[in-house]
Amino acid sequence: MRNRLIPGSSGRVRAMTLLGTPVLHTPCEPVTDFGPELSRLVEDMFATMYAANGVGLAANQVGVGLRVFVYDCPDDEDVRHLGHVVNPRLVETGGEMFRGPEGCLSLPGLEAPTPRYDHAVVEGVRLDGTPVRIQGTGFFARCLQHECDHLDGGVYADHVTGRARRKLLKSIRKQPWGAGADALGPEAV
Repeated sequence: MRNRLIPGSSGRVRAMTLLGTPVLHTPCEPVTDFGPELSRLVEDMFATMYAANGVGLAANQVGVGLRVFVYDCPDDEDVRHLGHVVNPRLVETGGEMFRGPEGCLSLPGLEAPTPRYDHAVVEGVRLDGTPVRIQGTGFFARCLQHECDHLDGGVYADHVTGRARRKLLKSIRKQPWGAGADALGPEAV
């Protein structure tokens, strides 16, 4: 197999944006240019996600305010889901709501119980503009919802409530990048 067929193999690892970085908290713009720069972005995003041991990565997590995310994520049956979506829209969620541990490459080293639906459907397009519809259950559904949240300017911590939220905010403030906690609202500072 040639390396070009492995996502990220020719990409460069980009710096990760952290909680509090404005691009992470701003809704991303739709992609309108499907040229080589978009292909390079997706390749770099895969390289960055793999270098950080992630299962998903949104473009604004590498400082680019465009509606794109990549994923290499198992579902609860350990089936691997690998791909990218340009201009994704979360069009359906359903099933049971589960509060499970969730982390984020932009809030490194932390996780908190976050409510997510057990089923999610995302529609968008591929790099070549062809339509794509991705359905996920379990952990992969959590990943799809998480990445779509990023593209809308949100982070998983926005969904954490009660004592778990207070504990997460306290942990954020202890991090070297914890000054970004104010991005989560007045109770975070």
